[in-house]
Amino acid sequence: MGSLTSCNDFLDREPLDKVTPEKFFSAEADLAAYAINNYKFVTVDDKYGINLFGKDNDTDNQASGTSNSFWIPGEKKVAADRGEWKWEDIRSCNYFFDQVLPRYEEGAITGNQDNVKHYIGEMYVNRAYSYFQLFTKFGDLPIVTTALPDIQGELVEASKRQPRHKVARFIIEDLKKAEDMLLNNPPGGKNRISKNVAYLLHARVALYEATWEKYHRGTAFVPGGSGWPGKDAQGYDADVEINYFLDEAIAASKFVADQMVGNLAENTDTPEGMNASLVSINPYYTMFCDENMEGYKEILMWKKFDESLGVTSNLQMELCRNGGGSGWTRGMVNSFLMRNGLPVYASGSGYNPDWEKEGVVATVQNRDSRLGIFTKKPGDVNYYGDDGTPSICQISLIFGDAGSLATTGYIVKKGKHYSTHMANDHSAGTSGGIVFRGAEAMLIYMEASYEKNGTVDGTADGYWRALRTRAKVDPDYNKTIAATNMLEEAKGDFAAYSHGTMIDPTLYNIRRERRNELCAEAFRWDDLKRWRALDQFKTTPYRTEGMRYWCSVYEEQLKDLCIVNPSTGNMSSPESSVYILPYEKILENNTIAKQKGFLFTPAHYLEPIGVAVFRQTASDPNDFTSSSVYQNPGWKYEASTGAVSVE
Repeated sequence: MGSLTSCNDFLDREPLDKVTPEKFFSAEADLAAYAINNYKFVTVDDKYGINLFGKDNDTDNQASGTSNSFWIPGEKKVAADRGEWKWEDIRSCNYFFDQVLPRYEEGAITGNQDNVKHYIGEMYVNRAYSYFQLFTKFGDLPIVTTALPDIQGELVEASKRQPRHKVARFIIEDLKKAEDMLLNNPPGGKNRISKNVAYLLHARVALYEATWEKYHRGTAFVPGGSGWPGKDAQGYDADVEINYFLDEAIAASKFVADQMVGNLAENTDTPEGMNASLVSINPYYTMFCDENMEGYKEILMWKKFDESLGVTSNLQMELCRNGGGSGWTRGMVNSFLMRNGLPVYASGSGYNPDWEKEGVVATVQNRDSRLGIFTKKPGDVNYYGDDGTPSICQISLIFGDAGSLATTGYIVKKGKHYSTHMANDHSAGTSGGIVFRGAEAMLIYMEASYEKNGTVDGTADGYWRALRTRAKVDPDYNKTIAATNMLEEAKGDFAAYSHGTMIDPTLYNIRRERRNELCAEAFRWDDLKRWRALDQFKTTPYRTEGMRYWCSVYEEQLKDLCIVNPSTGNMSSPESSVYILPYEKILENNTIAKQKGFLFTPAHYLEPIGVAVFRQTASDPNDFTSSSVYQNPGWKYEASTGAVSVE
């Protein structure tokens, strides 16, 4: 309740000339400034971390090597405060609409009216995006469209959660309004929201909800399912809702994806993205690290970093000089096909398992180009010195402190620039940050159309072949499907399953394409949850592996640095595995090691709501279950308690 009334810092600060809201929202420039102040895109919001490229840590794609309470039953707790149940961003958007929409309808806002309309459209995208961030965490939400007054009864009533399908429809309604108002080429270029951005987010939201409702069907995580804590699912029809959201995803994604045909960034397949003069020699690579991303047609929106404005990141310091406390998992590496389109285990693929003994360079040879160009290998360039001399990557990066080591030996290179200035200064990272790119729309169409119709239609066929062609993989995806062994794929890919059951090879390969194309772009957690791809780990643990260390060329090379010790070690024991076990280098007080890997609790598909929310909204202060806000499945109304069974 309290969070619904918290003003954005922008509104709390009195301007020097004491501009009132009535005066402020009277001109085009005012709307432009307010809208951009409300950009809250999570892929570029972290100044000192490794930003976008570390957000998939602790999944089957990337490993941090440090314990994550998500994978330890009972370890994740209900917060005493409100937790992630935070509404400031949405209130800031609603305040804008309260102030601006009446004036817009009266024609009382001065300036270029196309731009005025555009900035209102931006705010609809901002509200939709902020709602979607809460939605992926909590599911059912209150639908609030105005900045509420500080009146107890109104706030409690407004806090009531609505079934998730209604929330998703509300988000899409906002995005449709935005689509009608936004310009294709906005003032500020691709640093600002555009019509294509609204369509892509529309498609993303629709696919998320369609697949969530399909794979969580009948459970406590959908309206009317067994154990669902909501009280009114009247009129909910799963088939109607799933089909509605799939249709929305198909239509919205096609609007953007058709524009990508022939406009995907070129992959020259060069192992280094830049030369010593910092000139791009592989546009597909440099698309993710360029200081100016405006010219890439595939990029729909990006954030500019500029030292002169004090807007920088620490991304390049991490990616250039060390491993950033992350690394591809062995399962991720094995998911990439050979260039002939065959999985590594398939007969005739040409892959030799002994390559793992020879090291990373050998392991990734003759593979999907994305694996080669986005993995920093021993001998690759870290960065170029001012005189053009290269700093060379060493495999010894697998040893170091938790924040900088290469956890698995497969070092993330996606997004790495080659500037010595950026590499040597924590506050000099000025490579741009991608917010939205068009290839995602192609992947959404492929998945949504197959989920709806059970076939790969002609449009999806074209998109899929274009993505594979760029990756230097045989574009005949049917060849891959025919050679796919789901038992083999399941060894390193959580998405081989939905609700504990293996999916069919065609759908799996669509998911594989998404995994490989969007690696290290902060999609994996949401994908695994919407696919319900974690049930198989409720009782059977998953052990994360990295590169082969023991009985490989590295064992002898690095023997003076390697320590195997349960309390002070920097390498997992050869008795446990010949591969690096990133979460089992130190065994003492290590719950994941005791579990023999990740274990999953179904309640973790959604976040718990913090106890402060119930304290503020309960009609009986001694009984928080009397709150107008109900808790999520498997979570209690008591602080510092872990999840219980949802079944």
